[in-house]
Amino acid sequence: MYRLRFLMLVAMILTAAAFRLLPHPPNFTPVGAMALFGGACFADRRAAFAVPMAAMFLSDLAIGLMSGDLSLGLHRLIPVVYGSFALIVCLGFWLRSRRTVLPIARATLAGSVLFFILTNFGVWALGSFYPKTWEGLVACYTAAIPFFPNTLLGDAVYALCSSVA
Repeated sequence: MYRLRFLMLVAMILTAAAFRLLPHPPNFTPVGAMALFGGACFADRRAAFAVPMAAMFLSDLAIGLMSGDLSLGLHRLIPVVYGSFALIVCLGFWLRSRRTVLPIARATLAGSVLFFILTNFGVWALGSFYPKTWEGLVACYTAAIPFFPNTLLGDAVYALCSSVA
């Protein structure tokens, strides 16, 4: 039983990591939905956090190795990005006793918005692309708007697949 469970977790990690490595529209990946449904479905809360974090780490490492520049995969925003997914797992904990259409839709939207707000704040605060002013923060969020529909659509599509499975 434990071996089967372990193999299933490894398969989920490798599948999510592979989806990040295959050609896809920017931000259209299963990791947000995996974090949400990990929190909602895994009996072991540690696994709920471990699966999306392991998928991110493996794919970040692969991205860096494939590019020849490890810093592209292991970058300074990792704490913000991974922290965003950890908070989405916590949304999944809230979803545990509410797994019907409307709460799933709300949690999916909340996860996408949370990821958008936190990661783009991280880009502004930790990066050098934008001045550390109110105008720079607004410019950072404005530049990120075109990526948000893909995040939301990816989370919604993969959340639908996860809720059906």
